[in-house]
Amino acid sequence: MRAAVFLDRDGVINDHRHFVNGPDDLYLFPYSGKAIAELNRSAFFVGVVTNQGGIGLGYSTEEALHEVHNKMQDILVADGAHLDAIHYCPHAPKAGCTCRKPKPGMILEMASQYHLDLERSYMVGDRDVDILAGKRAGCKTVLVGEAELPDSLRPDAHCSDLLSAVEWILQDTGQNPQS
Repeated sequence: MRAAVFLDRDGVINDHRHFVNGPDDLYLFPYSGKAIAELNRSAFFVGVVTNQGGIGLGYSTEEALHEVHNKMQDILVADGAHLDAIHYCPHAPKAGCTCRKPKPGMILEMASQYHLDLERSYMVGDRDVDILAGKRAGCKTVLVGEAELPDSLRPDAHCSDLLSAVEWILQDTGQNPQS
């Protein structure tokens, strides 16, 4: 079974100062392609697990979300990177579904679908819900950005951004980044 790195989207791969309701709202961080390419070269399965409650609330559509994800994939491919899968929760925040983070549903579904080893996998996110979902799925967790979490949610690592998180993951697994 293969190890994976599960990535939240907004705040990890792309800037989310504004809601991303369509492809024109998507701005990838300049280091995202390089970071994901490092994971690809290191043979990790790279999957995105993202809450997209704006669909359930009526601010966006699944069609617009697919356009956003197509644009994200195109940008990443141009940077020599790719995502193996993208799973999203389209439900409104209080819908009570099993897929919305902090529940681990998207991670567990992806792990089952692609035969991934959760004990050797990582969840990278910028919020408490990401870290909690990763912990509940049995993954190591990496918090990126400036958020502070309570001790009960302490991630395995806290890094400034995705590129730093990837460097930490590669070191944690005994690999060296190919910068």
